[in-house]
Amino acid sequence: MEKIRRASHAGSWYTDNSKRLAEELDGWLREAGLPKSPEVRGVIAPHAGYSYSGRAAAYAFGNIDPTSISRVFLLGPSHHYYTPKCALSTATVYKTPIGDLPLDLEVIEELKATGKFELMDICVDEAEHSMEMHLPYLAKVFEGHLIKIVPILVGAVNAENEAMYGRLFAKYVDDPSNFFSVSSDFCHWGSRFNYMHYDKKHGVIHKSIEALDKMGMDIIETGDPDAFKKYLLEYDNTICGRHPISVFLHMLGNCSTKIKIKFLRYEQSSQCKTKRDSSVSYASAAAKVDA
Repeated sequence: MEKIRRASHAGSWYTDNSKRLAEELDGWLREAGLPKSPEVRGVIAPHAGYSYSGRAAAYAFGNIDPTSISRVFLLGPSHHYYTPKCALSTATVYKTPIGDLPLDLEVIEELKATGKFELMDICVDEAEHSMEMHLPYLAKVFEGHLIKIVPILVGAVNAENEAMYGRLFAKYVDDPSNFFSVSSDFCHWGSRFNYMHYDKKHGVIHKSIEALDKMGMDIIETGDPDAFKKYLLEYDNTICGRHPISVFLHMLGNCSTKIKIKFLRYEQSSQCKTKRDSSVSYASAAAKVDA
């Protein structure tokens, strides 16, 4: 029986008008002007409302060559629901205004059988935006190609379990028909986020935020999950997808294909100049086979 996850953020976080949405996404992808590469096996992309991060996200999704991919693993952080584990969807199809994405029930059963996952209720699934914001881009990029998705809600996973999940997913990375879409925004700065790290040596506040984010991005590019963990402990940067990124780094460290992450775009929702300001940062990366 079909069990639908509605596009619950359409009409608020992005337009629910299918024609307008397709035009917006096409426009941003065209603007990014990136060559599609079959060597790109994963992306890290933001998940804010499209008026904020839609343009930045195109620099991740624009790299995808859809021809040989048949399955997309989607890893997103949990904003509203607490779990110390990763959770699997109970839906059979994820709706988007520009086409529906069926779930790969076979792989979900396989993951369920490990006993390492919990199941998320459909209302938990629909309340979460981190994976939904990747769906229209995936529907657009894979238009005319048959793909199935495997959504993974990554909870407040400790370091030991990040490594465990990384080892568990590593075998899927080695199959070139699998793709990984990792969802994360970067620094959430300002009193409303309870985070106001400011290093004056960089000049204005937004330059300090950029330096902090770029330090994290450089560490992610090294592929070292322990160095990333150390950076987070030291600076406590409010990267909401820290756990999905860490699991992804562990996957890449445990698979036999050599894959390297490279950031291609960095933006901020606004430029903070005073302590009263606030902003969220968006960074897009492609994970590419390193020959």
